[in-house]
Amino acid sequence: MKTTQRFAVSAVAIAALLGLAACADMTRQERNTAIGAGVGAVGGSVLTGGSTAGTLGGAAVGGIIGHEVDKKK
Repeated sequence: MKTTQRFAVSAVAIAALLGLAACADMTRQERNTAIGAGVGAVGGSVLTGGSTAGTLGGAAVGGIIGHEVDKKK
């Protein structure tokens, strides 16, 4: 059981590092959009008890808000 748990933790850590590396050449607006979508997905999932529709809806709303936050006028 410990081997499986250790493998899972390693896989999550590698995925997180790859995800952060993928954001290296993003513009500020693109990063805000990605962060907004991630936070919105977590928020939507929590508020709807893990519903897929809630998670996707939260990601969409969060992405839109993140996209618009730092927009130049």
